[in-house]
Amino acid sequence: MLSAVSRGLFSRSAGLGSVRCFSDLSSRFEAAQAKLNTLTEDPGNAAKLKIYGLFKQANQGPCNIPKPGGFNFVAKAKYDAWKGLGDMTQDQAKEEYIAYVAELAGAEEPAPAVAPEAGAATEGLDVSQEDGVLTIRLNRPEKFNALTWAMYTAIGETLNAAAENPSVKVAVLTGTGKWYCSGNDLSNFTKNMPAGGPQEMASNGQRVLNDFCDAMIKFPKPLVAAVNGPAIGIPVTTLGLCDLVYCTDNATFKTPFVSLGQSPEGCSSFIFPRTFGFAKANEMLLTERQITAQEACDGGLVTRIFTEDRFRDEVDKVVKHMASLPPQSMRISKSLIRQEVTEKLLEVNKRECEVLRERWLSDECMTAIMNFLNRKK
Repeated sequence: MLSAVSRGLFSRSAGLGSVRCFSDLSSRFEAAQAKLNTLTEDPGNAAKLKIYGLFKQANQGPCNIPKPGGFNFVAKAKYDAWKGLGDMTQDQAKEEYIAYVAELAGAEEPAPAVAPEAGAATEGLDVSQEDGVLTIRLNRPEKFNALTWAMYTAIGETLNAAAENPSVKVAVLTGTGKWYCSGNDLSNFTKNMPAGGPQEMASNGQRVLNDFCDAMIKFPKPLVAAVNGPAIGIPVTTLGLCDLVYCTDNATFKTPFVSLGQSPEGCSSFIFPRTFGFAKANEMLLTERQITAQEACDGGLVTRIFTEDRFRDEVDKVVKHMASLPPQSMRISKSLIRQEVTEKLLEVNKRECEVLRERWLSDECMTAIMNFLNRKK
């Protein structure tokens, strides 16, 4: 019934765009009809029925047709919407129609620019939106798209803003060039040491990482990872926080925490054993074994693999389709899927970040990072 109502209420057969305008009221009435057809959000069947009733009243006056019988639910709903307006004059109906369309349009107007200033202005990060798809692209190919603290913050802020922006239907995380992301830029720990020294640096890092992962966990819309190449560290662990993960056939996945004196993050200590099983998760998190795209897909971390030459086109096809689907249904469905684990993930993330702060301040971690940086020179 609902789909039939939806098909009928805004159709050309309802008379939208058919009124000739000679007076100011008629001009505004016609402009409201045109505005109605530009709405990007589905206002729902209740709103559509109200619009239908007001339109009929404005053009024909009070309802003058017999009540439909039988099981014609669509016709009955439309009859009730028109009949319920009683003796409202045609001019009053036009005014109410104009005001109601303005109200519906106004609900879409306040949406802020998709990317907050931090995301748009952060070096190494490109944020864009098209047709309801928000794309957050890591753009430091010369550094294999390694993440700075500023990039972490900007990504989290961008996701938080997009969560409240009705024009965003789907968010995509991806990289530029041959790599998806090589993880933390280790200069986060060695450059621009704050006045409070390592203690302040570790506390700041804990807060930034906690907020970053929380933004992914709480994001209410579909979050898609488009893994365009190798991934190391946090871009691997946070794949479990995404709803769909697509990768190229040459993508690889590695989590070298132990060799750097660190510990798992991105809720991987909870998600990986439940995705791969404990034995395979331990092999990744404890022995640092790198796995292939096929292994990641077979284990359930990756949704689907595409060849490198078809990757972008195939991912675009999927996300554009998702953006075309009813957004509230999408949000509700995701909420149902995630409801049993959301609070647990927030709890796990908090604990992982607390442990990481301790690890960053340990002699073992500091020595491992310095040795790694010295090997790169």
